[in-house]
Amino acid sequence: MLLEISHPIILIALLISFMSTLMAMPYWIIRAKKAGLCGKDMHKLDKRPVAEIGGIIVSMGFLIGVLSYVALDTFYMKHTFIESFLERDLYIFATLTTILIVTIIGITDDILGWKIGLRQWQKPFLVAFASLPMIVTNAGHSIMTIPFIAKVNLGLLYPLLIIPIGISGAANGFNMLAGYNGLEARMGIITLSALGYLSWITDKGWVAVMAFSMVAALIAFYIFNRFPAKVFPGDTMTYSVGALIAIVAILGNLEKVALILFIPYFIQFFLKLRGTFRKESFAKVNNDGSLTLPYKKYYALE
Repeated sequence: MLLEISHPIILIALLISFMSTLMAMPYWIIRAKKAGLCGKDMHKLDKRPVAEIGGIIVSMGFLIGVLSYVALDTFYMKHTFIESFLERDLYIFATLTTILIVTIIGITDDILGWKIGLRQWQKPFLVAFASLPMIVTNAGHSIMTIPFIAKVNLGLLYPLLIIPIGISGAANGFNMLAGYNGLEARMGIITLSALGYLSWITDKGWVAVMAFSMVAALIAFYIFNRFPAKVFPGDTMTYSVGALIAIVAILGNLEKVALILFIPYFIQFFLKLRGTFRKESFAKVNNDGSLTLPYKKYYALE
């Protein structure tokens, strides 16, 4: 297993994830504008159209990077017929399938538009459906340590309840804290880097590869999404990154760590609840380009 963690094929896979995203994004920006897939930056005086749904390229870069890792491991390391690696590949492809379904859900929501897109109550159920590949492969560890109680074997409750709630909650939660240039990308980079590192040092190298593949794609995306943004991520990216955070936590047995890392999103949820989810998080743009709070009370962290 140490050979798997230290082998340069991992670096090659991450480089592929980064470069494929970096090279495809300019093309997507041009095509999205021609197709009318554009939005306005609500935090700028200049309301020039900005390309939307950049998350589709991030998901593509992630998928290519992870598949490159599997291919290199299969044909170069020749781990294909080792039972432990067959199980690993099963979970990897379950992850990729879930991310693909979540990406499709995000694209649908983005194309319909944030005013007439999927209803709030529909999104959790749709993303929970996307977790089916993780459920049917019985991913994760059903034995959980509950603080001040003991170790509890959740049995079938883990795949049937914890996995769909975790993936749906993380995807929709990650989507709530957004709206500023580079915010979603940076939050994803920080969270997945932490989970990837912990997976790495706990001998879950293949889980770390998936986390770092998304980090590599997000770094490439951030180059175009930082201020002033040339492309927006859309729900396509936020759903996918949020779902992957939950999956990495499940496969790496890092659920408690993920909950800690998600504290800002829990705070965001309760602030949104305070405004009955009707208060928009956009700041007020002043004549000099500076931003001020739109309300006297806080209804969001951003």
